[in-house]
Amino acid sequence: MSKYYQVSTLQALALGFSKSVITVEELLQHGDLGLGTFEDVDGEMIVLDGVCYRALSNGDVVIANNEQGVPFASVCRFKSNRQEVIENMDSIDKLKTWLTLRIEEDFGLNSMYAVRIDGEFTKVDARSETGTKAHHVTLKDALSVTQKAFLFEDIKGTLVCVYYPDYMDGINASGWHLHFISEDRKYGGHVFDVSMRQGIASFCRITSVEVRIPDSPAFDTYALKGASKEEIKSVEQGSK
Repeated sequence: MSKYYQVSTLQALALGFSKSVITVEELLQHGDLGLGTFEDVDGEMIVLDGVCYRALSNGDVVIANNEQGVPFASVCRFKSNRQEVIENMDSIDKLKTWLTLRIEEDFGLNSMYAVRIDGEFTKVDARSETGTKAHHVTLKDALSVTQKAFLFEDIKGTLVCVYYPDYMDGINASGWHLHFISEDRKYGGHVFDVSMRQGIASFCRITSVEVRIPDSPAFDTYALKGASKEEIKSVEQGSK
């Protein structure tokens, strides 16, 4: 049985709780594939093959320091139980529709999924950001200042795709959330749009989730149900 290990909630991150809950080293004890961000929202996280990478605000990728703080992430021990060939996907919306149809065929829309897509891309429209140390600044407001967008063209790499069903909205983004890292592990970020020639999608069905709730007093100062679903969708699922 595969399990997601979830650090904090997307509601908390959206409202501005971006302080460390665990370290990168602790996170990697719970999974070898996933995504998230770092303390103060200082870069985008891609976990692949048991290594935690950090995409900087210019799109360059470095290996994250083991002691770096993690305020939000979702990782699993990836075990593929299905593979599918992908060809000629010219937008992220078409790719998400294709992915959803594949899990619907598996009667999995109410489960969670991790999907790894290794392929050749004509373009990857992505973002990352520098950190902000301000408290109670919403993620949307922080990204409006710190976010940088960049375009990768004619590049090979991997999409790390996380799927949470609608009824779990708030713990993570409902639907699909995608991060990219290049084959040479030099470039990456949070994906806004993508166009790919071909690739292989490997699916891992997730049937349980463990949520690591922050234990700092500051966490209890946030009214989590007040997080705007529209803002979460705009910053986490592809809208610039």
